[in-house]
Amino acid sequence: MSLALSTLLYEWRRYMAAIVALGVAGLLVLAQVGMFMGIGKSFTAQIDRARADVMVLGPGATALFNGGPSGLPRRLMGVVYRHPEVIQVAPLDGSGGRFQNITPPDNSGGPPKARKMEFVSVTVIDPIQGYVTVPTDYSDALIETLRQPYAVAVDQTALARLGVKVGDKAVYNGKTITIAATTTGYPNVMQPVLVMSRDTLRMLGEADTGERVGPLMVKLADPSRAEIVAAQLNKASGGKFKAWTRQQLAAANQASMFKEAFIVILLGFSAVIGIFIGVVITWQTLRGAIMANIKEFASLRALGVSMSDLRQIVMELSFWVGVVGIALAGLLTWGVAWLAGVFSMTMAFPPFMVVGVVILLLLIALASGFLSLGVLKNSQPADLLR
Repeated sequence: MSLALSTLLYEWRRYMAAIVALGVAGLLVLAQVGMFMGIGKSFTAQIDRARADVMVLGPGATALFNGGPSGLPRRLMGVVYRHPEVIQVAPLDGSGGRFQNITPPDNSGGPPKARKMEFVSVTVIDPIQGYVTVPTDYSDALIETLRQPYAVAVDQTALARLGVKVGDKAVYNGKTITIAATTTGYPNVMQPVLVMSRDTLRMLGEADTGERVGPLMVKLADPSRAEIVAAQLNKASGGKFKAWTRQQLAAANQASMFKEAFIVILLGFSAVIGIFIGVVITWQTLRGAIMANIKEFASLRALGVSMSDLRQIVMELSFWVGVVGIALAGLLTWGVAWLAGVFSMTMAFPPFMVVGVVILLLLIALASGFLSLGVLKNSQPADLLR
């Protein structure tokens, strides 16, 4: 075991402030990344968990919800369906509007309860077991329930916000619907989401029956060939649409989040604060710890250890402080993500962002160690005689 690692293990209390500073700096950045990416995931959860192997968007689209129009002429559905490996094609339909709960009459003579009003978004499925638009975690009972006219499902986290419970009637855009079921794992912090069948949306007068349809969800006979089929569809499209595998589209959706100016500004601000906190506290902690051990360093010089070797020990010590700080940041982030899950909030951590934060924390630790090297000038062997 190296001298630097032994020092950290046996005198860990002296370095705890630096480790905690690095852990909190990492948590500050990762928690915000997880929150923003989780918000994006909440918008695409219905698609991410669907049985579609390929998604077909408009030729100018760079992601699902931005980067150009994603709608398609309806006639292109036949072009996609003609591929011999395609077994199902369905457009992604939806809507949105005003939702109001219906309060029961108050027989006590008091004032009536206030009705809640929320703007909601609508997602459509085709209530058929195994169909391309049905998420993989939907039970047969839920699918059967959504076959009923005007039946909708909402995530369990939205019930209190909407002021309803399962079995209640409600008003959506002036028409009565029934809260027939709940889903789990589809929270949306922006707008509550109603899930309904395509037939129900049509009966509500909001189905997309025009010449254009939304993005197409495509199911293949062999999902493992999704990348090959997507390339073949793109070749046959003549530039009229663009096919993505579900994994490619998910990556594009994640990348699109970082094109939003306010997200970049907030994450950049958090990174600056994290760097400042990490460098200052870690630097001062390492400096104080080295000063406390200055006689030990002087003894090493008296034994013939060169100044360059002492500097190497300090830099290695900084490296190990960084490693432990990274581990603490990971533990704290896991705790925050677990706590968010308890409150049904989605958090997502793109691997490239996690790697970036790990590198940042390690650089902060090494920079702090470099700034502390000047203290070694006080490690004079003659001071041992005082």
